[in-house]
Amino acid sequence: MLITIRRTGGFAGRERTGALDTSCRCDGAELERLAERLLSDEVPQSGSVPDGFSYVIHVDGKVVELHDPHLTDEQRQLIDAVLTEGA
Repeated sequence: MLITIRRTGGFAGRERTGALDTSCRCDGAELERLAERLLSDEVPQSGSVPDGFSYVIHVDGKVVELHDPHLTDEQRQLIDAVLTEGA
């Protein structure tokens, strides 16, 4: 599974992108579970807040857009893994 995340916004307005291929990772099954949960959860329609981050997440051709501070712990875990290790 290919997971790509683009983060925009924040105080400095910097963009950051990361991508991970879960098939090559020992924690791939956990990341896939988090991604599948992300796709199956109802995403709040709340917009971004001033100086908050916005995320566009691509998972095998499907796209989800999320905004801080409206993230679950699982969503944060997935975002952190991809942006930290998939840079």
